[in-house]
Amino acid sequence: MRRSERELAHAARKTTRRSLLLGGAMSSVVSVLGFRMWQLGVRDAEEYYLLAEENRISLRLIRPDRGRIFDRAGKVIADNEQAYRITLVREEARDVEDVLEKLRLLLGLDEETLTKVREQTARVRAFVPITVKDRVTWDELSIVALNSPVLPGVHPEMVLSRVYPFGPDFAHQVGYVGPVSDNDLENEAADNEPLLRLPDFEIGKTGVERSHERALRGLPGTQRVEVNVSGRTMRELALDPATSGPDMQVTLDHHLQNFMRVRLEGQSAAAIVMDVTSGDLLGCTSAPSFDPNLFVRGISSRDYGALRDSEFRPLSDKTVQGAYPPGSTIKMSNALAALETGLMDPEETVACNGYVEISGRRFHCWKRGGHGRVNMVGALRESCDVYFYEVAQRIGIDGIFAMNDRLGLGQKYDLPLSGMAHGNNPSRAWKQERYGQDWLIGDTINASIGQGFTLASPIQLATMTARLASGTAVLPRLVRPFGGQDQDNPDPAPLGLSAEALAIVRQGMFEVSNHERGTAYASRIADPAQAMAGKTGTSQVFSITAAERAAGVRSQDELPWNRRDHGLFVAFAPYDAPRFAVTVVVEHGGGGSTAAAPIARDIMLFAQHGGLPPEDAYPTSQRARVREDLALLSERILPPDGTTATVSRT
Repeated sequence: MRRSERELAHAARKTTRRSLLLGGAMSSVVSVLGFRMWQLGVRDAEEYYLLAEENRISLRLIRPDRGRIFDRAGKVIADNEQAYRITLVREEARDVEDVLEKLRLLLGLDEETLTKVREQTARVRAFVPITVKDRVTWDELSIVALNSPVLPGVHPEMVLSRVYPFGPDFAHQVGYVGPVSDNDLENEAADNEPLLRLPDFEIGKTGVERSHERALRGLPGTQRVEVNVSGRTMRELALDPATSGPDMQVTLDHHLQNFMRVRLEGQSAAAIVMDVTSGDLLGCTSAPSFDPNLFVRGISSRDYGALRDSEFRPLSDKTVQGAYPPGSTIKMSNALAALETGLMDPEETVACNGYVEISGRRFHCWKRGGHGRVNMVGALRESCDVYFYEVAQRIGIDGIFAMNDRLGLGQKYDLPLSGMAHGNNPSRAWKQERYGQDWLIGDTINASIGQGFTLASPIQLATMTARLASGTAVLPRLVRPFGGQDQDNPDPAPLGLSAEALAIVRQGMFEVSNHERGTAYASRIADPAQAMAGKTGTSQVFSITAAERAAGVRSQDELPWNRRDHGLFVAFAPYDAPRFAVTVVVEHGGGGSTAAAPIARDIMLFAQHGGLPPEDAYPTSQRARVREDLALLSERILPPDGTTATVSRT
């Protein structure tokens, strides 16, 4: 009995210890859980509330309206238009291939488009809309709407898209926008711009659209929406509107720009009209041009290949990207250098027999029989090479370089254009650095007639001409403050050239166009109040060998197109009160007097008249032909009021 009592007592003690241990363990667990619940529910409640709120609330970007671009007269030349597109949401479509096949039949989609859509579906999340076709017509929209029951996941959307009302007229200067590429993302990676990640977002690719991309783009807005666990939008909670990009205004005139493009049709050429007092580019055309709307809407491989492979290079802006031997258009610079240094009297004559021997080498004049004895004005008027060979030997390359530099050659201007050529105003130091060679007298002779190492772009030649006309260091300008306010555009400084030297050079240019022996006399303007002073230039693409010269140089018409000389012409008008400077370069056009001067005269007359001139603006002997030409031009150019109404943004 006592044993049983002892055993029971021992068992009771063991039970009590076990209960205490279990109770203690349970109490510890409960304490830990309680502490954790207090930690989550009280101490860290705000932090976890914010995390939960971030999972539930999503911030989404709203695309801003792109700033519009106007010409100097207030015409919209880069606008935004409402357009419809067809999109596809993969998670709603279920069978994507079946839906795409139906859309192919309904909308006539090609295989290239379908391939792009398939690639996008593999990259984006299932609920993100993918553009199947942009800028659909109303008929196409109706077809999709009628067949919507068998097109799950297909939706029409209204968007704002860039449009260029004047098509090819401003293609090179205004440029165009296009979809964001991988290169664009890399270039702007440092800015961490989230807008670039939006599907189908477009940015400026060339011209003003590219150089002023940041401003024109505007600032995005935000949309605060509630989403479910899969990321789909449930409802909108808040909206912060986007800020549209500011409008911009360029100095170009839409009417003049359209005429210049039409006048240059059929040529590989460049033409510029500059205001000689302000530097405003009133017209700036590279031919042939292209329709920038094709790039906005997605240019086909075939169309792009045709533009890329054309020997006329329509995608290149020849006004700033082309660098050509300036030929005789540079002779005014050499004349000024000789006059300013006093190394040549303007009345001194030089005998031209068709060539001159220098250091055992024969340098020819363009006129095989020579010009006889000519003074400075006569040498400019008849473009005598031998005269300027003499000038070059007196002033040397240092004098040539200094005056070229003063007139703006070999310089890169602050213009919002892509791929601007620097040209080349050669010097002793340049040749030593480039080739490791000393400067030779033959190099100086070649530079005196704008050949050899010398290269200039049309915009540089236009600036040179404007400086000759105004006597100031005017600089070209393409973008102006909106509304035309010019407080930030001070008057250009004087060039520091004597009035007498400028007057002699201008007289020589006047006789080029208005003296019967002038090289551009056939392209003169009849009205003395609008008279044009100019200079022809012809730059060789290939050198003429001694053997070819002995056998008889072939005419330009006998040569293949790409071996013909470039034709150049620079001018200002009116002669008595200069306002406009014009430069025309016709690639492989032959002589400047035949290829470039007639175009420049037509452009100059249009600029002075503000439209097509009357036929009596031309010499009497040319009016019968001009009458037909003006009639054809009037049919091809836009009417004076353009294609769109003048608008303004409030």
